[in-house]
Amino acid sequence: MQAPHPDPEHAITLARQVLDIEADALRALAGRLDHAFVDAVQLMLACRGRVVVSGMGKSGHVGSKIAATLASTGTPAFFMHPGEASHGDLGMITHDDVVLALSNSGESSELVSIVPLIKRRGARLVAMTGNPGSTLARQADAHLDAGVAKEACPLNLAPTASTTAALALGDALAVALLEARGFSADDFARTHPGGALGRRLLVRVRDVMHAGDALPRVGLDATLKEALFEMTRKGLGMTAVVDAAGRVAGLFTDGDLRRTLEHPFDLQQAKIAELMTRNPKTIRADELAAAAVERMETLKINGLLAVDADNALVGALNMHDLLRAGVV
Repeated sequence: MQAPHPDPEHAITLARQVLDIEADALRALAGRLDHAFVDAVQLMLACRGRVVVSGMGKSGHVGSKIAATLASTGTPAFFMHPGEASHGDLGMITHDDVVLALSNSGESSELVSIVPLIKRRGARLVAMTGNPGSTLARQADAHLDAGVAKEACPLNLAPTASTTAALALGDALAVALLEARGFSADDFARTHPGGALGRRLLVRVRDVMHAGDALPRVGLDATLKEALFEMTRKGLGMTAVVDAAGRVAGLFTDGDLRRTLEHPFDLQQAKIAELMTRNPKTIRADELAAAAVERMETLKINGLLAVDADNALVGALNMHDLLRAGVV
């Protein structure tokens, strides 16, 4: 049986209609925000336990995402399936918690039936519904109206605009709470240590640089031949040149060698101090590795020397080190 082929022009027109309907729903939602939103934020800020998010069906899927967003932005939260709540999972809720219940109708039986039990435990209830007159809305300590004029579904049946509105309202809660808590980029990185963003915000130059015996360095009195041996042994394609106090005086790289070979010289007698790049670009070991990437890209170089506050050499790194660390 041959699969049907959509009319391209109609498909694009329909897609634009969906996006327009959902965008209109969000604009209407923004215009309706009032003190109830502030009440919900205050309840969650004052929460000494966790924000327990719950919802059935599509609202449950949205609720899971909201819980994850809250947890990753400084508000401890988790998702509890309302169908499992009456079979033991209510034990997850304590009197220190706030329950965020999602239901477009506000009448989901699985949620409505556990509201008295939530109240009995002493937890506070924030409801997010599309019906301010619903049972769930009336029972809540704070009600967030996420209602929409219509769904984007042509049948006005499948949750589309309503789930988008609920998801966006959940994001608004998370951002308001993040701001109120003073949650920083470093805090965000600590909740995302395994991702690329976390690595960019957490990994420091000292974490990826070559140090100790693996650090290529020669003194100012070294010959070119000695410097080349050091570069070969350490395998970074460069060597630092340091003074008697260990401070960076220069840098010699593979590129410097190629430029040197363009002119006649005595390999045995040539001194590295005559051929090195003086006052090379450096970076502090406690800076973010992401800053090293930016500096290398801006300067169009492949390696950097790491120094301390006194310009003493403490490490060296190249773009390959940053690639291996997942910072690039």
